[in-house]
Amino acid sequence: MKERIEQQLAESLSVLHANGTVPPDVNPLISVSRTRDASHGDFATNLAMLLAKPCGRAPREIAQALIDALPACDTIRDVVIAGPGFINFFQAEDATTAVIATVLSQGDAFGRSQLGKGQRVQVEFVSANPTGPLHVGHGRGAAMGASIANLMNAVGFDVQREYYVNDAGRQMEILATSVWLRYLELAGESFEFPSNGYRGDYIVAISQSLLDSYGQRFRHPGSAVFADMAADEPAGGDKELHIDALIVRARELLGENDYSLVFDCALNSILDDIKQDLGEFGVSYDNWFSERSLAGDVQRVVDKLDATGHLYEKEGVRWFRSTAFGDDKDRAVVRANGQSTYFASDIAYIDNKLQRGFDRILYVFGADHHGYTTRMLAACEALGYPREKLEFLLIQFAILFRGGQRIQMSTRSGSFVTIRELRDEVGKDAARFFYVMRKYSQHLDFDLDLAKSQSNDNPVYYVQYAYARICSVMRQLEQRGLSFDQASGLAALERLVETAETELMTLLATYPEVIERAALAHEPHQLTGYLRDLANGLHSYYNAHKVLVDDDELRHARLCLLLAIRQVLGNGLALIDVSTPEVM
Repeated sequence: MKERIEQQLAESLSVLHANGTVPPDVNPLISVSRTRDASHGDFATNLAMLLAKPCGRAPREIAQALIDALPACDTIRDVVIAGPGFINFFQAEDATTAVIATVLSQGDAFGRSQLGKGQRVQVEFVSANPTGPLHVGHGRGAAMGASIANLMNAVGFDVQREYYVNDAGRQMEILATSVWLRYLELAGESFEFPSNGYRGDYIVAISQSLLDSYGQRFRHPGSAVFADMAADEPAGGDKELHIDALIVRARELLGENDYSLVFDCALNSILDDIKQDLGEFGVSYDNWFSERSLAGDVQRVVDKLDATGHLYEKEGVRWFRSTAFGDDKDRAVVRANGQSTYFASDIAYIDNKLQRGFDRILYVFGADHHGYTTRMLAACEALGYPREKLEFLLIQFAILFRGGQRIQMSTRSGSFVTIRELRDEVGKDAARFFYVMRKYSQHLDFDLDLAKSQSNDNPVYYVQYAYARICSVMRQLEQRGLSFDQASGLAALERLVETAETELMTLLATYPEVIERAALAHEPHQLTGYLRDLANGLHSYYNAHKVLVDDDELRHARLCLLLAIRQVLGNGLALIDVSTPEVM
């Protein structure tokens, strides 16, 4: 209905353009919204107020001209001017009930549209370094990214989901060295593990697999490993210099072939776990993009920036002049030793993405990446692309609580709760729903006890129970030997006169608008909020009104309403990958 009214207003505005009431170059955005107060109608627009100043006429005068030029519409019973110039639309009564037939006929397609048709969008999310298992912080980014991609796909965008695998760089070197050192311990060597190494049981497990597969092949005496080594932090040294020296020593002692075997064993083991965890969390990708595949592109992009005058050299370091594009300082792209920086790879990745023809690139990052956005926008512009092609969503942290107490976590020390542990404790459905039920820019307090509870206070349980409750009604129908005829129910929808029924039908009609808003704003919490409202409306209605009444006509109509509610609940839950149990 909203779209139909907007189309009618567009036709009315065309008439006013033609008769000279509105100058032909005045074309404001036509926006129609639902009213909050039923006494003000069902929909309203401020179009007349937007037109008043450029037309040099009073808003109410313009409003009347728009109304007079509106084409006839059998689904609108009245149009009135309100306040300073709002135009309010009142639906015909049968337009309210018509949504039930629409939902039941469209089924899974109800709420979907072609709003974004023809636009290719890439959504990159999670992209955690493969240096350890995914923890609950990654979980929120996974749930958000997957849900946003689903929502955008639902309104017609051609969406590609991508995971950027950071399989190169210093952190991966630290990982490989950490795995080798744990391997040496398992092989019988004794030494002090570096304070800046990766810890946790998963490192030991990878090292054990190396020992099982290769035996003593990678073993070297601890004395040889740590001979003339820069001191670690506990011994008064620098932990960064210590781990970097150990990386160099690992390469020297193992040789490049064996070092690569250790490196790839660590990488593949963790990456396989990440893929499994995400798959079991309901998250899938169209592409897993390897940072190592950019090796040739980095030099090409550096040369491109140099040729366009965006690089300069100082003390042997090559710098990108990002301050020329709004950054707070210039960024190094090539170190004095000739090695490219992480940021150089990021620039090459931007260029690679846009060369693939995406109209927009959406990065779903953790809030700790807030410092990256300005430099990446600068790089995008320096490469010759509109910076508007890049968009960043910074996902705030999820904080776990159990028994009212916050759970402390540290990734490097190995003290954290993994996605797998969270899923095992509360279930995938609760985790997916809880992660997206607050706006991405807000911190999330994740109450584990609430997520596991089977009570109305648990939002995902409450919504799923609404779906299951309708399934139960349909089973009761059969058990009691009562009939249901959908065609008869649709023909008798005028019998749905209770206030709660009207409110439920109105809520059903808003579902496509909710999906559109949530998709364009990248805000899945708008959908979860809607589902909670719809579930609440269903529970309240069911508790106050008998559905399986003896009156065949009324029973058929009410069951049609319930089936439409069940369909919309199912459609919405599918977009956030939450299941629809028929029995609870």
